[in-house]
Amino acid sequence: MRSPASSPTLSTVSPAARLLGFSGLLPPLALLGLALVRPDDGWRMLAFAYAGLIFSFLGGMWWGFAVRRPAAAQAPLLVAAVVPSLVAFGLLGVGLMLLDLRWPLVLLGVAILLTLPVDRHLATTGDAPKGWMALRVPLSLGLGLLTIAMGVV
Repeated sequence: MRSPASSPTLSTVSPAARLLGFSGLLPPLALLGLALVRPDDGWRMLAFAYAGLIFSFLGGMWWGFAVRRPAAAQAPLLVAAVVPSLVAFGLLGVGLMLLDLRWPLVLLGVAILLTLPVDRHLATTGDAPKGWMALRVPLSLGLGLLTIAMGVV
């Protein structure tokens, strides 16, 4: 594994990445507001779709970090990288079979919160750019908690 100090290509999370990352919390925040003002299962479906897409996108970022590693060190992170898509797909299937997305939303929110140890590992090994955790912690907490809230309202 690389250390952050020894990685010549280690970048820093840019202000643009921070701005765009935090703007990604606007859709679930708006959907929660709409659900509180005008309850409708459609808001839950949209919230699940959005959270599932972002969760899968995070796995895609992990995949990108993994393939930058030497081939022998890629497998564990590659496995972790496919988990978000599989979890989101499975929870969507459960929600559709039950015709109720409340519990799948809560579980998806918890799964999003559980991404933080992987992100911490990436920051510690130097795979992620400087400032990664300063970005990932509020975004994972924000999306995870907003997704849980959509399952509860």
